[in-house]
Amino acid sequence: MNSDFMADGADRSQIRPPPLENDEIDLLELFRTIWRGKIWIALITAAAVFVGGYYAYRVAVPTYTAHASVVLDSRQAEFVDLGSVMSGLSGDQATINTEIEVLKSRGLIEKLVRRMDLTSDPEFNTALQPEPVVSVSKVRDLIFGAPEKHVPSDQESLDATISTVLKAVTVSNVRNSYVFTITAVTTNPTKSSKIANALADLYILDQLDVKFEATQRATSWLSERVPALQQDLEVAEAAVKELSSHTKLVSPEALEALNRQIKDTRDRLANLKRALTEQQARLRALTSGQAAQDREGMAAIANDTVLNEIVISQGTDVAFDARVTQILQRAQLEVDRTTAQVRSLTQSIVQLEDNYQIQSKDLLQLQQLQREAEASRLIYEYFLGRLKETSVQEGIQQADSRVLSKAAVPGIASAPRKPRILALSAILGLMLGAGLMLLREMLHNGFRTAEDLERITGYTVLGQIPRVPMRKRESVIRYLADKPTSAAAEAVRNLRTSVLLANLDSPPQVIMVTSSIPGEGKTTTSIALAQNFAGLGKKVLLIEGDIRRRVFNEYFNLHGKNGLISVVSGETSIEDAVHHVDMLGADVMIGEKSTINAADLFSSRRFHKFVEEVRKKYDIVIIDTAPVLVVPDSRIIAQVADAVVYGVKWDSTSRNQVQDGLRQFETGGIRVSGIALGQIDPKGMKRYGYGGRNGAYAAYGSDYYDV
Repeated sequence: MNSDFMADGADRSQIRPPPLENDEIDLLELFRTIWRGKIWIALITAAAVFVGGYYAYRVAVPTYTAHASVVLDSRQAEFVDLGSVMSGLSGDQATINTEIEVLKSRGLIEKLVRRMDLTSDPEFNTALQPEPVVSVSKVRDLIFGAPEKHVPSDQESLDATISTVLKAVTVSNVRNSYVFTITAVTTNPTKSSKIANALADLYILDQLDVKFEATQRATSWLSERVPALQQDLEVAEAAVKELSSHTKLVSPEALEALNRQIKDTRDRLANLKRALTEQQARLRALTSGQAAQDREGMAAIANDTVLNEIVISQGTDVAFDARVTQILQRAQLEVDRTTAQVRSLTQSIVQLEDNYQIQSKDLLQLQQLQREAEASRLIYEYFLGRLKETSVQEGIQQADSRVLSKAAVPGIASAPRKPRILALSAILGLMLGAGLMLLREMLHNGFRTAEDLERITGYTVLGQIPRVPMRKRESVIRYLADKPTSAAAEAVRNLRTSVLLANLDSPPQVIMVTSSIPGEGKTTTSIALAQNFAGLGKKVLLIEGDIRRRVFNEYFNLHGKNGLISVVSGETSIEDAVHHVDMLGADVMIGEKSTINAADLFSSRRFHKFVEEVRKKYDIVIIDTAPVLVVPDSRIIAQVADAVVYGVKWDSTSRNQVQDGLRQFETGGIRVSGIALGQIDPKGMKRYGYGGRNGAYAAYGSDYYDV
């Protein structure tokens, strides 16, 4: 037994570490995966092209597209310079967007439906279409029962038809222009052309109708308003005339003259009052001088020539007094006359001011009435003029748009575009096929190639063994014996060589074969290895170490002898327990049913001693053991083995199972020599696209192998 693999002194440095995870995408491997599935991708692509072609040429209903163009005309000619009731469109972006919505409005489409009687067309009135043989509604009715059939009313049919027509008609604006393109798509070329042209005409007529209705409403309103304004004007003018006939005011100029007269009179009154003051002062002075009997002072006050001569001539007092009396009377007369004049002017000013106030009030009232009359006249004249203009405009209205080009009848169908459908079908088929291949590869959990097995596990693949084309297990040995140059035999021979070359310094003598779970071909591999080693002239012992399952009797018809349990327990010798199989060329020791736990048996020193004994008697000892994930027997037996061959079933054993099984050995410090990928299906390899690049079962090996 190799001491490097003792349980207590295992050489863990020989255990291969798990591969590092690589998050990078291997584009070359991605391409290889797609290339391996090229046949499936080609089939899926062909199927997609067939489906697309069937749809394009047999199922799809041809549709025809017609285009009519309408231009927003912002340069309308004016025959007369009359203001329109409705102004023209401005042509800004908001107006263009608004007109597009008008063209797509349900109101305009309703006019189109009524004009062309589209409610009678099954293409737009779905209620007239025949029911399909198979539909979702029929299936639902079969399951849940048919509901009461609803007969749509005329309005419901009209609304449904309008909605369908809206889907068949599109309106777009040519960039940086006032041109609208009306597009109609139907199953009939003539119908498409008629719908596009009819919608363009209805749009123009709709603009005229809107303007005509607005003009009519304006004319009707003005016709009602103008007589009322005329009556208001007549009332205002009558009020002016009545006030003019009852007032003393001649004109604003006369009132201004009266104002000047009042001012002049006030000036005269002021002068008279100053003169009266002077006269009264002189009269008082004369009176005081007379009382003083001072002839010289009186003469100086009176300032009278005659009186001065009397004083100078020393006239008599009679003459002096007589003259003074005259002077006093005259002064008093002047004061009385001036006082009367002041009183008269004061009364005149009062009268003039009263007259001025009255005439000013009348003037203000007259001016107000005149302004009201003038305003009523202006409004009446304006409305009367607009009434005449709108009455004339009823016959000369122009639409804000015009038809730029009529829709021609399309000569070819716009859909389905058969070349495009076929091209898209091919592209989708390629994408779907490639996606399915990648998805299959991503979801695949087994191993198909040695490269994948080595990359995932980190262990070397020692051999790749194809499936032996035999249904019965007892025929396997005969097949390998009869066809020593078959692909299976050569694969086992390669496996044998790899096992021997795994350690050139100390070639293995005790070889253990195991797997993750049952049914992975480990027993067949063990038998094939035993036969191959025997072919080298080696003395070989094949031991059935899976004593719990015991399947050797299905390969060898062996009866009447004891087996492994009897030898280990010491009940019989090795020579009495082995069977020599001529076809195999080796000795076989079968397992036995035992009440002793298998793990305890293989852990005992008696089993270790048994292995030492068979090492001495045989050149090669091959032990077929139980699956490592099922029972711990194989990990225990591996302690005494020189080489451990781990079997993996092609495209069957999951990656987790293989990794878990290998981890079982690693945790026990046991080095697995390598992996044997078994039960490979050559046809499956070709089907998956791996044929021609994998060892003994490659396509070019047919010249070297027997069938």
